[in-house]
Amino acid sequence: MDSPGQYEQQVVWTVVGTDIGPLLLAATREGLVNVVFHATDATRDRALERLAPRLGTEPVEAPGSPLLAEAIRQVEAYFTGRRRDFDVPLDWSLISGFNRQVLRELASGVPFGQVVGYGDLARRVGQPGAAQAVGMAMGANPLPVVVPCHRVVESDGGIGGFGGGVGTKRQLLALEGVLPEPLF
Repeated sequence: MDSPGQYEQQVVWTVVGTDIGPLLLAATREGLVNVVFHATDATRDRALERLAPRLGTEPVEAPGSPLLAEAIRQVEAYFTGRRRDFDVPLDWSLISGFNRQVLRELASGVPFGQVVGYGDLARRVGQPGAAQAVGMAMGANPLPVVVPCHRVVESDGGIGGFGGGVGTKRQLLALEGVLPEPLF
C-alpha cells in the first residue's frame, strides 16, 4: 500500500557559499532543479516565490536533505578545484523545447576548461542560424554552473553576456583555466 503523499512533489532548498557568492540550490525527487546566483535574502526570496507555482508546491529549506547532499558536495568540490564535472541527477522540468535541447548538449558536450561559441552550439543541435536563440537559452538556464552556460562565448572572442553577471562569468572561466585570474 502506498503511503499518503508519496507521489506529491517535494522541493527542498539551501544556500551554499562559494567563491562567486551564495548559490541557492533547489532539488526535487528527480534531481537538482534550480541554481540561483547571488542568493542574498531578497534574491533568494524572489527565486523561491517563482519556483512555488512552477513546481506546484512551496519549497522547503532543508540543508540536510538527502535530495541536496550530493549537489552540495559536488558544488563545493568544484569551487575548491577537486571536481571538474557534475554528475548529479537533474530535474529538467523548468525548461523545455529548444532551450532544453541546447542545454542538454551543452551539459554533455562542452567539458571543463573548454568554451563553445553561440553559433557553434546552435550548429550542434541542428539549428545553424539560431545563435541568438542559443543566447536566449543560456539566459533561461535554470541550472547555471552545473549546466555550464558560462562556457558559451562569442565567436569573435568576446565573453558574451551572463545571467550571473560578466564578472561572475570571468571568475568561472578563470577557475576552469580558460581565462587568467583577474589581477584585482
